[in-house]
Amino acid sequence: MDDDGIRIRPMTLADCDRVAEIRVGGWQTAYQGLIPQSYLDTLDVTQDAGRRRAYFAQADNSVVDLVAEQGGRIVGWACHGPYRDGEVRTDDAELYAIYVDPGQYGTGIGKSLLQESVRLCTAAGHARMLLWVLKDNVRARRFYERGGFRADGAEEPFEVDGVGVPEVRYVRALRAG
Repeated sequence: MDDDGIRIRPMTLADCDRVAEIRVGGWQTAYQGLIPQSYLDTLDVTQDAGRRRAYFAQADNSVVDLVAEQGGRIVGWACHGPYRDGEVRTDDAELYAIYVDPGQYGTGIGKSLLQESVRLCTAAGHARMLLWVLKDNVRARRFYERGGFRADGAEEPFEVDGVGVPEVRYVRALRAG
């Protein structure tokens, strides 16, 4: 538990419904105006929860899912694992996702999740942690920059409902110790 009453712990199967609520709410809030509204409107918590349960059941322990709790309620989720260069996994770590309950933005939950992911990846001996973020998502990019990440110049096309929403890659060196 940190000073803000935020507890980071491994995700369990029982957390999938709440994580889906946070993930869908995060997409619909954070990506409004960045991703076509037609796509955001089709996101469904029940379907996402089913996907979370399926991923969880097939887990091979290379992917780490964390949840943040505050006052006994799950308020955030993060997921990391091996960096994917196309279909090839590398020795670097990748932050696949981090979402906070939209009503809790700016309260330190995302920071706590990011710090714990970085800590775990450092302890696992990874030299670097990478992530992809929407190029026009200024709020997220600032968040990652405050967390010690820097854009490395790589960009990748991403398309949603026929609209290009490019992503940029961020990287942070990790110190094993």
